[in-house]
Amino acid sequence: MAAFGGRRPAAVLSPGEMPAYEAVVGLEVHAQLLTASKAFCACPTSFGAPPNAHVCPVCLGLPGALPVLNRRAVRLGVRAALGLGMTVHETSVFARKNYFYPDLPKGYQISQYDRPLATGGRLRIEPEGGEPREVRLERLHLEEDAGKTLHGRGDESVVDLNRAGTPLAEIVGAPELGSGAEAAAYLKALRDLLMFLGVNDGNLEEGSFRCDANVSVRPVGETKLGTRCEIKNVNSFRFVQKAIDYEAQRQVALLESGGRVVQETRGWSEREGRTYTLRSKEDAHDYRYFPEPDLPPLALGPELVREEREAAARTPEAARARLERLGLSPYAARVLTGHPGFLGFFDGALALYGGEAKKLANFVMGEVLAGARTEGLEATFAARPGQVAELLRLVDAGTISGKQAKDVYAAVAGGDASPEAYVREHGLAVTSDEAALEAACRRVLEANPKQVAGYRAGKANLLGYFVGAVMKETSGRANPALVNALLKRLLEGGG
Repeated sequence: MAAFGGRRPAAVLSPGEMPAYEAVVGLEVHAQLLTASKAFCACPTSFGAPPNAHVCPVCLGLPGALPVLNRRAVRLGVRAALGLGMTVHETSVFARKNYFYPDLPKGYQISQYDRPLATGGRLRIEPEGGEPREVRLERLHLEEDAGKTLHGRGDESVVDLNRAGTPLAEIVGAPELGSGAEAAAYLKALRDLLMFLGVNDGNLEEGSFRCDANVSVRPVGETKLGTRCEIKNVNSFRFVQKAIDYEAQRQVALLESGGRVVQETRGWSEREGRTYTLRSKEDAHDYRYFPEPDLPPLALGPELVREEREAAARTPEAARARLERLGLSPYAARVLTGHPGFLGFFDGALALYGGEAKKLANFVMGEVLAGARTEGLEATFAARPGQVAELLRLVDAGTISGKQAKDVYAAVAGGDASPEAYVREHGLAVTSDEAALEAACRRVLEANPKQVAGYRAGKANLLGYFVGAVMKETSGRANPALVNALLKRLLEGGG
């Protein structure tokens, strides 16, 4: 059964005896570039300002105001393209994309069309329940964002132009995805990469990472694409998955009932669980593209590309490979690269710790990340890397046990206290007084004759029971290794 790109269809969408269809999905992702100012003017890009506070003659499109290209936006676009394995072109051209909406003050959007910044490339995805694979990318181009129209303010709609002119990288994927689950995996992989590269903050709620999904269906074995519908501006991985799967089923039901799919732009209603018509879908010729007369062709110098190529090497995949070389499991490497802040905390603690990376990773995953909070690129932790490193050095030195380390962490987290000082002030240091521990072991064994008989009859797992009882008697301060050795000697007739 042939399928798009030489693979089997990801989802058969027709029940029973009806012809089987497969969905074909391509995503266009709009990623806001992490700049302090807009693409073509000095207005700030910060989120949350009062409506129309961040505007000027340039982003308002007033007569005589000329655009000046933001150099950092170019750098970040190049970095993103290189991180995705794209070919970055020495020369690209800005164009005017003409259309008329209230939130587009100039009546056109400055974008790139036939000569984009970069083309080609691939993105590796790992769909839930599916096999990892690579999806081809078509292009990355730079453009400015539009403003935002807000409906339902009484009987009126209002426009906030704070976003107008914000720099975006639009990343266009090939139509090689076959389901909502694959689309969600694609978006997550792309978002993670852009965040690690410092290109985008990954904030879906604020609209700095959003996508349009082009969905069509066709009979399994067909190579020609069906009529596509575009689902506009979906900003949640879960909503994308649900919207795509619904839209594919809608198109199949339409075809099976004798109807035809009409090319259009649709929205997604989470409340109703369906897509709905917004407007007829435009094609490229509808936008009447022509070269932007106020901006010269963008020519990239080799030094800029070289510098950004180095920055683009810091991908999540490269970080996971490095962590696995340190002895971490693939699972641990994936958890610690789940956010750039997680990896930064681990690397900072490892540099100060000097001990086994695996031990540190287990502690960070078990204790530190449990209380971590993330917002965009920002991550906050209850403790500092230095506190965790100091704590594990106390464990390695035998000063406290692993169990005690968790209690000490809970006590010092959220403050500036030194774990070593806390252990000293509260008398928590592990006791290795062999005579005192042997006496404690004898008391435990004498109180549990039935378990002693069971151990001597071959139930070796009872040793853990005795160790736990000794630790309880000593309030957790006994040296676990010494307790193990003493118990074995006493139980096996050595004392």
